Amino acid sequence: MDAVWDELDLSKDFAAAFCQERKLFGVPTLATSKREFLLRPDLGRRLRAEARDQIERHCPHGVDLQFVIGDGLSAAAVRSQVPTLMPLLEAEARRRGLTIGQTFVVRFCRVGVLNYVGELLDPVVAVLLIGERPGLATANSLSAYMAYRPRPGHTDAQRNLISNIHGAGVNPQSAARRILDLAELMRERRTSGVELKEITNTASPAERLHA
Repeated sequence: MDAVWDELDLSKDFAAAFCQERKLFGVPTLATSKREFLLRPDLGRRLRAEARDQIERHCPHGVDLQFVIGDGLSAAAVRSQVPTLMPLLEAEARRRGLTIGQTFVVRFCRVGVLNYVGELLDPVVAVLLIGERPGLATANSLSAYMAYRPRPGHTDAQRNLISNIHGAGVNPQSAARRILDLAELMRERRTSGVELKEITNTASPAERLHA
């Protein structure tokens, strides 16, 4: 219960250098408090008008990869995993020649916010790093929800998920590689969700596409 009620504070929970290097900024959903967020999941899927304006001002359109950080149901997971995972994702994306958008943080965030990020910025692939509901084992588990050109009305059927990103689960190095592998498959096959299955082998994305 403590983990669920905990709230993310961008200025306190991430190192100043981490935020400054990425020019991180935070935006709100329609939920106005943690209580409202927990009682009204629908409000956590939509961005406020001022949030949409801020995103459009600061973020480029049409990039290969748009990363979004959302508190979800565990601020502790975001606080503990994102500072390690983000640099790995950025380095691997650049190594593969993919363009990256301006990362931002969404407060009181549900997975469905991906649809509106897609509508606003039209990235080829959107990736939401979000805190999972705390379980008996840990409150530090992060999920990566991914979608090819997400739009309002899309459901989990159009998304892929890599979950259990934490010290005793999927380690950050493996998570970064799997996220980027999936992103490349999405770009190549122009789809995501139930029509796309993660392939875990050592072949290149192009080789997997024609396998």
